[in-house]
Amino acid sequence: MFVIRRGQVRVFYSAPSGREITLAYWTPGHFIGGPEITGGGPHMWSGVAMEKCEIQALPSTDLQRLLSEMPSFALAMIDGLIAKGKCYSSMAQMLGTRSVIERLAQYLLNLSELYGIADGDAVVVNRKVTHDQIAAMVGSTRQWVTMMLKRFQTKRIITIDGSTIRIERIDLLEKLLFKD
Repeated sequence: MFVIRRGQVRVFYSAPSGREITLAYWTPGHFIGGPEITGGGPHMWSGVAMEKCEIQALPSTDLQRLLSEMPSFALAMIDGLIAKGKCYSSMAQMLGTRSVIERLAQYLLNLSELYGIADGDAVVVNRKVTHDQIAAMVGSTRQWVTMMLKRFQTKRIITIDGSTIRIERIDLLEKLLFKD
């Protein structure tokens, strides 16, 4: 298991075809890898540093000791595993039940909730995210993401300027998700 102390790590799955799907971008305080409490075993997901990182390795023997000697650590580990389980479950639900346009709308709404700053009726997300990264998150291609983001700009749902995404019409993104 590895604990991120500084930086950001993208965790993803690579299919035999080479296509990738991103689970999440983990930041300081999160753990990645396993945890293989008993040691060994293949990892299904891979990770790559998105920026300069400081990461603390926690071997399975140390992890076992901490879990048995510190109940508060064990409870924190359970909470972390629950959060990760929710991420996996959310991803499976989205990929299995939502169209790609709905997944893009959800991704933009998630960005607005996590990193957005209100500016009148709009929300400004000042976070560099490439079209490749978005495609890996929503299970699509970079070309499709580029085309749809341009369409969203034409419809004045969003405005993109450099690394800033300004969500002008959150209501229209929500409408894509809640068609009822």
